[in-house]
Amino acid sequence: MSVNSEEVADRPAEAGRVPLVRLSGVKKYFPITQGIIFQREVGRVHAVDGVDLEVHAGETLGVVGETGCGKSTLARLICWLLPVTEGRVELDGQDITDWKGDRLRRLRREIQMIFQDPYSSLNPRKRVGAIIGDPFAIHGIADGGERKKRVQELMEVVGLNPEHYNRFPAEFSGGQRQRIGVARALALRPRLIICDEPVSALDVSIQAQVVNLLEDLQDEFKLTYVFIAHDLSVVRHVSNRVAVMYLGKVVELADATRLYAEPKHPYSGALLSAVPVPDPDKVQERERVILLGDVPSPIDPPSGCRFHPRCPKAQQRCVDEEPPLERKASGDRAACHFPIEPGENLAEARPGIRQETTTVPAVGT
Repeated sequence: MSVNSEEVADRPAEAGRVPLVRLSGVKKYFPITQGIIFQREVGRVHAVDGVDLEVHAGETLGVVGETGCGKSTLARLICWLLPVTEGRVELDGQDITDWKGDRLRRLRREIQMIFQDPYSSLNPRKRVGAIIGDPFAIHGIADGGERKKRVQELMEVVGLNPEHYNRFPAEFSGGQRQRIGVARALALRPRLIICDEPVSALDVSIQAQVVNLLEDLQDEFKLTYVFIAHDLSVVRHVSNRVAVMYLGKVVELADATRLYAEPKHPYSGALLSAVPVPDPDKVQERERVILLGDVPSPIDPPSGCRFHPRCPKAQQRCVDEEPPLERKASGDRAACHFPIEPGENLAEARPGIRQETTTVPAVGT
Protein backbone atom coordinates (compact mmCIF):
# COMPACT_ATOMS: atom_id res chain seq x y z
CA MET A 1 0.00 0.00 0.00
CA SER A 2 1.04 3.63 -0.25
CA VAL A 3 1.77 4.17 3.45
CA ASN A 4 4.14 2.15 5.64
CA SER A 5 2.35 0.33 8.49
CA GLU A 6 4.96 1.17 11.14
CA GLU A 7 4.86 4.83 10.17
CA VAL A 8 1.07 4.96 10.49
CA ALA A 9 1.14 3.23 13.88
CA ASP A 10 3.51 5.88 15.25
CA ARG A 11 1.58 8.88 13.94
CA PRO A 12 -0.64 9.48 17.00
CA ALA A 13 2.50 10.18 19.02
CA GLU A 14 3.77 12.79 16.60
CA ALA A 15 3.41 16.35 17.84
CA GLY A 16 1.25 18.68 15.83
CA ARG A 17 -0.04 16.10 13.36
CA VAL A 18 -3.78 16.37 12.72
CA PRO A 19 -5.48 13.20 11.45
CA LEU A 20 -7.69 13.43 8.38
CA VAL A 21 -10.69 12.18 10.40
CA ARG A 22 -11.05 11.91 14.16
CA LEU A 23 -13.99 10.39 16.04
CA SER A 24 -14.32 11.27 19.72
CA GLY A 25 -16.86 9.48 21.89
CA VAL A 26 -19.16 8.89 18.91
CA LYS A 27 -22.48 7.24 19.73
CA LYS A 28 -25.48 6.33 17.59
CA TYR A 29 -28.67 5.08 19.23
CA PHE A 30 -31.78 4.08 17.28
CA PRO A 31 -34.99 4.56 19.30
CA ILE A 32 -37.50 1.71 19.72
CA THR A 33 -41.09 2.94 19.92
CA GLN A 34 -44.47 1.44 20.70
CA GLY A 35 -47.91 2.61 19.69
CA ILE A 36 -49.47 3.69 16.42
CA ILE A 37 -50.70 7.20 17.15
CA PHE A 38 -48.98 8.12 20.41
CA GLN A 39 -45.57 6.59 19.98
CA ARG A 40 -43.40 6.38 23.04
CA GLU A 41 -39.79 5.34 23.30
CA VAL A 42 -39.37 2.05 25.13
CA GLY A 43 -35.72 1.39 24.41
CA ARG A 44 -32.71 2.12 22.25
CA VAL A 45 -30.46 0.08 20.01
CA HIS A 46 -26.85 0.93 20.92
CA ALA A 47 -25.53 0.57 17.38
CA VAL A 48 -22.33 2.59 17.99
CA ASP A 49 -21.52 3.31 21.61
CA GLY A 50 -18.54 5.49 22.39
CA VAL A 51 -16.01 5.06 19.56
CA ASP A 52 -12.69 6.93 19.55
CA LEU A 53 -10.86 6.55 16.25
CA GLU A 54 -8.38 8.35 14.00
CA VAL A 55 -7.86 7.96 10.27
CA HIS A 56 -4.63 9.36 8.83
CA ALA A 57 -4.10 10.64 5.31
CA GLY A 58 -2.90 8.01 2.86
CA GLU A 59 -3.59 4.95 4.99
CA THR A 60 -6.12 2.15 4.76
CA LEU A 61 -7.93 1.47 8.02
CA GLY A 62 -9.67 -1.90 8.07
CA VAL A 63 -12.78 -2.40 10.20
CA VAL A 64 -13.87 -5.95 11.06
CA GLY A 65 -16.40 -7.64 13.34
CA GLU A 66 -19.50 -9.81 13.37
CA THR A 67 -22.73 -8.84 11.64
CA GLY A 68 -24.56 -6.31 13.79
CA CYS A 69 -21.48 -4.93 15.54
CA GLY A 70 -21.97 -1.44 14.09
CA LYS A 71 -19.43 -1.32 11.24
CA SER A 72 -21.80 0.01 8.58
CA THR A 73 -23.42 2.45 11.01
CA LEU A 74 -19.97 3.80 11.87
CA ALA A 75 -19.25 4.26 8.17
CA ARG A 76 -22.43 6.27 7.70
CA LEU A 77 -21.60 8.46 10.69
CA ILE A 78 -18.21 9.33 9.17
CA CYS A 79 -19.88 10.20 5.86
CA TRP A 80 -22.59 12.13 7.71
CA LEU A 81 -25.28 9.97 6.09
CA LEU A 82 -26.56 9.53 9.66
CA PRO A 83 -26.45 12.14 12.44
CA VAL A 84 -24.55 11.24 15.59
CA THR A 85 -26.46 10.88 18.85
CA GLU A 86 -23.46 12.04 20.86
CA GLY A 87 -19.79 12.80 20.27
CA ARG A 88 -17.71 14.57 17.63
CA VAL A 89 -16.63 13.79 14.09
CA GLU A 90 -13.78 15.98 12.88
CA LEU A 91 -12.33 16.50 9.40
CA ASP A 92 -8.91 18.17 9.39
CA GLY A 93 -9.55 19.25 12.98
CA GLN A 94 -12.94 20.86 12.18
CA ASP A 95 -16.05 19.57 13.94
CA ILE A 96 -18.52 18.53 11.21
CA THR A 97 -21.27 17.09 13.44
CA ASP A 98 -23.46 20.19 13.06
CA TRP A 99 -22.79 20.94 9.40
CA LYS A 100 -25.84 21.56 7.20
CA GLY A 101 -26.70 23.00 3.79
CA ASP A 102 -23.77 24.26 1.73
CA ARG A 103 -21.19 23.17 4.31
CA LEU A 104 -22.52 19.61 4.21
CA ARG A 105 -22.47 19.68 0.41
CA ARG A 106 -18.80 20.69 0.50
CA LEU A 107 -18.16 17.75 2.81
CA ARG A 108 -19.40 15.40 0.09
CA ARG A 109 -16.46 16.49 -2.06
CA GLU A 110 -14.06 15.30 0.66
CA ILE A 111 -15.69 12.01 1.73
CA GLN A 112 -17.44 9.50 -0.52
CA MET A 113 -18.71 5.96 -0.07
CA ILE A 114 -18.72 2.70 -2.02
CA PHE A 115 -21.73 0.65 -0.99
CA GLN A 116 -21.94 -3.07 -0.37
CA ASP A 117 -24.54 -4.17 -2.91
CA PRO A 118 -23.70 -3.18 -6.50
CA TYR A 119 -27.24 -4.13 -7.55
CA SER A 120 -29.33 -2.00 -5.18
CA SER A 121 -26.92 0.96 -4.93
CA LEU A 122 -27.39 1.92 -8.61
CA ASN A 123 -30.62 3.38 -9.96
CA PRO A 124 -31.85 0.81 -12.53
CA ARG A 125 -33.74 3.52 -14.45
CA LYS A 126 -30.70 5.68 -15.06
CA ARG A 127 -28.01 5.15 -17.63
CA VAL A 128 -24.44 4.68 -16.47
CA GLY A 129 -23.40 8.06 -17.83
CA ALA A 130 -26.03 9.79 -15.70
CA ILE A 131 -25.15 7.77 -12.58
CA ILE A 132 -21.45 8.64 -12.73
CA GLY A 133 -22.18 12.19 -13.92
CA ASP A 134 -24.63 13.07 -11.12
CA PRO A 135 -21.87 14.33 -8.76
CA PHE A 136 -20.71 16.76 -11.46
CA ALA A 137 -24.28 17.99 -11.97
CA ILE A 138 -25.07 18.36 -8.26
CA HIS A 139 -21.89 20.31 -7.52
CA GLY A 140 -21.97 22.32 -10.74
CA ILE A 141 -18.52 21.20 -11.84
CA ALA A 142 -19.12 20.34 -15.49
CA ASP A 143 -21.99 20.05 -17.94
CA GLY A 144 -22.71 19.05 -21.51
CA GLY A 145 -19.80 17.67 -23.48
CA GLU A 146 -17.30 18.36 -20.70
CA ARG A 147 -19.30 16.20 -18.27
CA LYS A 148 -19.54 13.36 -20.78
CA LYS A 149 -15.80 13.54 -21.37
CA ARG A 150 -15.03 13.34 -17.64
CA VAL A 151 -17.44 10.45 -17.12
CA GLN A 152 -15.88 8.47 -19.95
CA GLU A 153 -12.42 9.16 -18.52
CA LEU A 154 -13.57 7.80 -15.17
CA MET A 155 -15.04 4.73 -16.83
CA GLU A 156 -11.72 4.05 -18.48
CA VAL A 157 -9.85 4.55 -15.19
CA VAL A 158 -11.93 1.89 -13.41
CA GLY A 159 -11.70 -0.58 -16.31
CA LEU A 160 -15.01 -0.01 -18.09
CA ASN A 161 -15.52 0.58 -21.79
CA PRO A 162 -16.27 4.31 -22.32
CA GLU A 163 -18.49 3.34 -25.25
CA HIS A 164 -20.95 1.81 -22.76
CA TYR A 165 -21.83 5.30 -21.51
CA ASN A 166 -25.52 4.93 -22.46
CA ARG A 167 -26.12 1.45 -21.08
CA PHE A 168 -28.30 0.66 -18.07
CA PRO A 169 -26.93 -1.09 -14.94
CA ALA A 170 -28.84 -4.27 -15.79
CA GLU A 171 -26.60 -4.71 -18.82
CA PHE A 172 -23.51 -5.09 -16.63
CA SER A 173 -22.22 -7.91 -14.43
CA GLY A 174 -21.86 -7.60 -10.65
CA GLY A 175 -18.17 -6.75 -10.85
CA GLN A 176 -18.79 -4.15 -13.53
CA ARG A 177 -21.57 -2.58 -11.48
CA GLN A 178 -19.23 -2.24 -8.52
CA ARG A 179 -16.74 -0.53 -10.82
CA ILE A 180 -19.52 1.92 -11.70
CA GLY A 181 -19.94 2.59 -7.97
CA VAL A 182 -16.19 3.15 -7.65
CA ALA A 183 -16.23 5.62 -10.56
CA ARG A 184 -19.13 7.52 -9.00
CA ALA A 185 -17.29 7.74 -5.66
CA LEU A 186 -14.14 8.92 -7.42
CA ALA A 187 -15.84 11.62 -9.52
CA LEU A 188 -15.33 14.51 -7.07
CA ARG A 189 -11.73 13.49 -6.29
CA PRO A 190 -12.41 12.95 -2.56
CA ARG A 191 -9.64 12.48 -0.04
CA LEU A 192 -11.43 9.74 1.94
CA ILE A 193 -13.48 6.86 0.53
CA ILE A 194 -15.49 4.59 2.84
CA CYS A 195 -15.58 1.08 1.37
CA ASP A 196 -18.54 -0.67 3.03
CA GLU A 197 -17.90 -4.34 2.23
CA PRO A 198 -17.27 -3.52 -1.45
CA VAL A 199 -16.45 -7.11 -2.47
CA SER A 200 -18.70 -9.25 -0.26
CA ALA A 201 -21.43 -9.56 -2.92
CA LEU A 202 -18.98 -10.56 -5.68
CA ASP A 203 -17.47 -13.85 -6.83
CA VAL A 204 -14.02 -14.62 -5.43
CA SER A 205 -12.30 -14.14 -8.80
CA ILE A 206 -13.96 -10.75 -9.22
CA GLN A 207 -13.13 -9.75 -5.63
CA ALA A 208 -9.41 -9.83 -6.42
CA GLN A 209 -9.92 -7.59 -9.45
CA VAL A 210 -11.86 -4.97 -7.45
CA VAL A 211 -9.37 -5.04 -4.56
CA ASN A 212 -6.46 -4.56 -6.99
CA LEU A 213 -8.36 -1.71 -8.66
CA LEU A 214 -8.84 0.04 -5.30
CA GLU A 215 -5.14 -0.30 -4.51
CA ASP A 216 -4.15 1.15 -7.89
CA LEU A 217 -6.56 4.07 -7.45
CA GLN A 218 -5.18 4.78 -3.98
CA ASP A 219 -1.69 5.14 -5.36
CA GLU A 220 -2.82 7.21 -8.36
CA PHE A 221 -5.19 9.62 -6.59
CA LYS A 222 -3.58 9.69 -3.10
CA LEU A 223 -6.72 8.32 -1.47
CA THR A 224 -7.42 7.32 2.12
CA TYR A 225 -9.65 4.30 2.73
CA VAL A 226 -11.79 3.01 5.57
CA PHE A 227 -12.25 -0.58 4.43
CA ILE A 228 -15.08 -2.56 6.05
CA ALA A 229 -15.24 -6.29 5.38
CA HIS A 230 -16.08 -9.69 6.82
CA ASP A 231 -13.28 -11.42 4.95
CA LEU A 232 -10.29 -11.11 7.28
CA SER A 233 -7.89 -12.25 4.56
CA VAL A 234 -8.92 -9.33 2.33
CA VAL A 235 -8.60 -6.89 5.23
CA ARG A 236 -5.11 -8.18 6.00
CA HIS A 237 -4.09 -7.69 2.37
CA VAL A 238 -5.28 -4.10 2.00
CA SER A 239 -4.98 -2.54 5.47
CA ASN A 240 -2.25 -0.66 7.30
CA ARG A 241 -4.17 -0.75 10.59
CA VAL A 242 -7.23 -2.74 11.67
CA ALA A 243 -10.00 -1.80 14.11
CA VAL A 244 -11.92 -4.75 15.58
CA MET A 245 -15.50 -3.93 16.63
CA TYR A 246 -17.78 -5.83 18.98
CA LEU A 247 -21.29 -4.76 19.96
CA GLY A 248 -20.84 -1.09 19.05
CA LYS A 249 -17.33 -0.62 20.45
CA VAL A 250 -13.77 -0.80 19.14
CA VAL A 251 -12.10 -3.53 21.21
CA GLU A 252 -8.73 -3.53 19.45
CA LEU A 253 -6.88 -1.12 17.17
CA ALA A 254 -3.57 -2.39 15.89
CA ASP A 255 -1.08 -2.54 13.07
CA ALA A 256 -2.37 -5.14 10.61
CA THR A 257 0.77 -7.29 10.66
CA ARG A 258 0.97 -7.39 14.45
CA LEU A 259 -2.75 -7.99 14.87
CA TYR A 260 -2.73 -11.09 12.69
CA ALA A 261 0.48 -12.36 14.31
CA GLU A 262 -0.31 -11.65 17.99
CA PRO A 263 -3.84 -10.35 18.71
CA LYS A 264 -4.29 -8.89 22.19
CA HIS A 265 -8.06 -9.01 22.67
CA PRO A 266 -9.65 -12.47 23.10
CA TYR A 267 -12.37 -11.56 20.59
CA SER A 268 -9.73 -10.71 17.97
CA GLY A 269 -8.02 -14.03 18.70
CA ALA A 270 -11.28 -15.92 18.25
CA LEU A 271 -11.99 -14.15 14.96
CA LEU A 272 -8.55 -14.89 13.55
CA SER A 273 -8.75 -18.55 14.57
CA ALA A 274 -11.68 -18.89 12.15
CA VAL A 275 -9.76 -17.60 9.10
CA PRO A 276 -9.37 -20.45 6.56
CA VAL A 277 -5.79 -21.65 6.07
CA PRO A 278 -4.90 -23.06 2.61
CA ASP A 279 -2.14 -25.30 4.03
CA PRO A 280 -3.51 -28.61 5.47
CA ASP A 281 -0.44 -29.04 7.70
CA LYS A 282 -0.95 -25.65 9.34
CA VAL A 283 -4.66 -26.36 9.88
CA GLN A 284 -3.69 -29.27 12.14
CA GLU A 285 -1.33 -27.03 14.10
CA ARG A 286 -3.89 -24.34 14.87
CA GLU A 287 -6.72 -24.76 17.35
CA ARG A 288 -10.08 -23.15 16.67
CA VAL A 289 -11.45 -20.97 19.49
CA ILE A 290 -15.14 -21.76 20.00
CA LEU A 291 -17.04 -18.96 21.73
CA LEU A 292 -19.89 -19.89 24.05
CA GLY A 293 -23.34 -18.32 23.85
CA ASP A 294 -24.61 -15.71 21.40
CA VAL A 295 -23.98 -12.04 20.81
CA PRO A 296 -25.87 -10.08 23.51
CA SER A 297 -28.63 -7.73 22.44
CA PRO A 298 -27.48 -4.17 21.63
CA ILE A 299 -30.70 -2.98 23.25
CA ASP A 300 -29.40 -3.98 26.69
CA PRO A 301 -25.61 -4.50 26.50
CA PRO A 302 -23.82 -6.36 29.32
CA SER A 303 -22.11 -4.46 32.12
CA GLY A 304 -18.36 -3.99 32.17
CA CYS A 305 -16.64 -5.51 29.15
CA ARG A 306 -19.30 -6.34 26.59
CA PHE A 307 -17.46 -9.47 25.55
CA HIS A 308 -17.30 -11.01 29.02
CA PRO A 309 -20.36 -13.34 28.63
CA ARG A 310 -18.51 -15.15 25.81
CA CYS A 311 -14.87 -14.54 26.72
CA PRO A 312 -12.65 -17.57 27.50
CA LYS A 313 -10.55 -15.40 29.87
CA ALA A 314 -13.33 -13.52 31.69
CA GLN A 315 -12.84 -12.63 35.38
CA GLN A 316 -15.08 -10.83 37.85
CA ARG A 317 -13.30 -7.57 37.06
CA CYS A 318 -14.55 -7.84 33.48
CA VAL A 319 -18.15 -7.85 34.78
CA ASP A 320 -17.69 -4.90 37.12
CA GLU A 321 -15.37 -2.58 35.18
CA GLU A 322 -15.38 -1.55 31.52
CA PRO A 323 -11.83 -1.73 30.12
CA PRO A 324 -10.53 1.38 28.31
CA LEU A 325 -9.03 1.19 24.83
CA GLU A 326 -5.41 1.65 25.91
CA ARG A 327 -1.91 0.85 24.69
CA LYS A 328 -0.48 -2.56 25.52
CA ALA A 329 3.11 -3.82 25.52
CA SER A 330 3.26 -3.96 21.71
CA GLY A 331 2.17 -0.32 21.41
CA ASP A 332 -1.19 -1.26 19.89
CA ARG A 333 -4.50 -0.55 21.64
CA ALA A 334 -6.88 -3.09 23.15
CA ALA A 335 -9.85 -2.79 25.50
CA CYS A 336 -9.09 -5.78 27.73
CA HIS A 337 -8.16 -6.26 31.39
CA PHE A 338 -6.48 -9.60 30.64
CA PRO A 339 -5.02 -9.42 27.11
CA ILE A 340 -3.62 -12.46 25.32
CA GLU A 341 0.03 -13.05 26.21
CA PRO A 342 2.58 -13.98 23.51
CA GLY A 343 2.45 -17.72 22.94
CA GLU A 344 -0.74 -18.19 24.99
CA ASN A 345 -3.21 -20.80 23.70
CA LEU A 346 -6.58 -19.09 23.88
CA ALA A 347 -8.40 -22.36 23.16
CA GLU A 348 -7.18 -23.75 26.51
CA ALA A 349 -8.08 -20.68 28.58
CA ARG A 350 -10.54 -21.19 31.42
CA PRO A 351 -12.79 -18.33 32.57
CA GLY A 352 -12.73 -17.26 36.19
CA ILE A 353 -16.48 -16.65 36.25
CA ARG A 354 -19.46 -18.79 35.28
CA GLN A 355 -20.33 -18.32 31.62
CA GLU A 356 -24.00 -17.85 30.76
CA THR A 357 -25.10 -19.30 27.42
CA THR A 358 -28.66 -18.02 27.29
CA THR A 359 -29.77 -16.83 23.89
CA VAL A 360 -30.67 -13.16 23.54
CA PRO A 361 -31.92 -12.01 20.13
CA ALA A 362 -29.55 -9.51 18.53
CA VAL A 363 -30.65 -6.53 16.48
CA GLY A 364 -28.66 -5.83 13.32
CA THR A 365 -27.36 -2.39 12.42
